[in-house]
Amino acid sequence: MPKTLTVFTPTYNRAYTLHKCYESLLKQSSQDFLWLIIDDGSTDNTKLLVESWMMENKISIEYLYQENQGMHGAHNTAYELIKTELNVCIDSDDYLADNAIEKIISFWNTFGGNNYAGIIGLDATPAGKIIGTPLPKDIKASTLTNLICKHRVKGDKKIIYRTDLIKNTPPYPLFSGEKYCPLSYKCILIDQVKPLLLLNETLCHVEYLEDGSSLNMVNQYRKNPKGFSFFRKTAMQYAPTLKERYREAVHYVSSNIMLRNKSYLNESPRKIVTILATPLGLMLYLYIKYTNKATVAKNLNG
Repeated sequence: MPKTLTVFTPTYNRAYTLHKCYESLLKQSSQDFLWLIIDDGSTDNTKLLVESWMMENKISIEYLYQENQGMHGAHNTAYELIKTELNVCIDSDDYLADNAIEKIISFWNTFGGNNYAGIIGLDATPAGKIIGTPLPKDIKASTLTNLICKHRVKGDKKIIYRTDLIKNTPPYPLFSGEKYCPLSYKCILIDQVKPLLLLNETLCHVEYLEDGSSLNMVNQYRKNPKGFSFFRKTAMQYAPTLKERYREAVHYVSSNIMLRNKSYLNESPRKIVTILATPLGLMLYLYIKYTNKATVAKNLNG
């Protein structure tokens, strides 16, 4: 029988923690899902581990190995392969909450359809504490942008997208020598098309590991200025308020100073705001360049 949902997991040298996701999938009350694992160039025993799980034949698993492209490259590959109506990314250091699959599919079958891009639910710590704030209880649907800017929702959330919409948005760009482009690029584009249904329940438990991208964001800024510059142009273009456009412009300027790109103003979709943001963008560049990683991470995420 065809599956409704693909759970996909990009992974890179995470054999030591991937079992938590697998074990959470085994516990699900609904088996209406496929687990797609994109191995992004692992050199540990990830392949052997996944093959052992496939031999157990307890859940439906597909596995694909590719040369390392970074998280966004693994997402591109996953979106090319997914055939189910819905999809959700569960990172290799995270795991699903009990009955999350059943909650997602039941909720979509009851309220979903062509008027919505998918579902947004809650992430929680392993101890069960909601990350950030809950979703508003007085609205049925919203874009991610409005949740953040208008309703002041904070913290990571779990998004389940319609696969047809994901496939109809451009892939993440791959830049030579870089391995990161912010994943919210696609979220911004889909926000322009359809809103997300709000499911105010915990769907995923998130653990921020020392080798995870969230805690290494400062290095991401330093190593991937092309990816960040590309993203900031899109974010600037669609930012709903002047304040948000200015904020994105500051980051755009900072990335382009790293790139020594003298054409950054001509390439900006918001030239006046970019001019105004240039002094602060220079300060941000100096701050990222010379401040230690722990301090920058605290302030960038705070």
